[in-house]
Amino acid sequence: MPAATDKPDEFHSTLHSLRVWDTRLPAFDPEAAPDAPVPLFREWFVHAARAGQVEPHTMSLATVDAEGRPDVRILMLHDADSRGWHFASHATSAKGRQLAGQPDAALVFYWAAVGRQVRIRGRVTACGPQESRADLAVRSQGALAAALTGRQSEVLGSVRELAEASAAAWERAGAEPDAPAPTWTRYVLDPAEVEFFQGDAARRHVRLRYRRTPDASAWVRELLWP
Repeated sequence: MPAATDKPDEFHSTLHSLRVWDTRLPAFDPEAAPDAPVPLFREWFVHAARAGQVEPHTMSLATVDAEGRPDVRILMLHDADSRGWHFASHATSAKGRQLAGQPDAALVFYWAAVGRQVRIRGRVTACGPQESRADLAVRSQGALAAALTGRQSEVLGSVRELAEASAAAWERAGAEPDAPAPTWTRYVLDPAEVEFFQGDAARRHVRLRYRRTPDASAWVRELLWP
């Protein structure tokens, strides 16, 4: 078995040689930002995609388990609207169980191509079975096959076991495009705080935070020190 690393100096030399935002970054005037965060998020999302950001719809979701230990993973955005930020998973997965026990969570998008990130904190709610099934219906056959494979986050006996279960799921997804996946659940994170970060080569980063008022009727906008 090869050693984890035979050249420790190669790691550090590579790490220290990397540069951040070796490109022209866009400007951001917080005074011109809209009153609510979703329109700005949609604008930044489209801008990042058109600027060549790979997979701008991927995001990190942070949750906590029953012992209060943090957990994080990458998943895909399904929508962003007046209800919040949408994503989906199995209710029986690690994230599904954690959200059932503690629905407060956080999201972060990072778009290196434009030096921007968006951080979101709020409470997650699970959508009903009809909306969850509709979420799956508009996605690819592969997405349905993955949902039908199920058992997400459970211990896997072997790669062969996965291959056999996946092959059966793909076959069923092709034959039954409306096949039920009972544990598949669409979730919505209703934001309490949303922060927009615009990087600056001179390290004068612009950070604009939206924070809900106590009665949740409006948003407060405030600049943060970088």
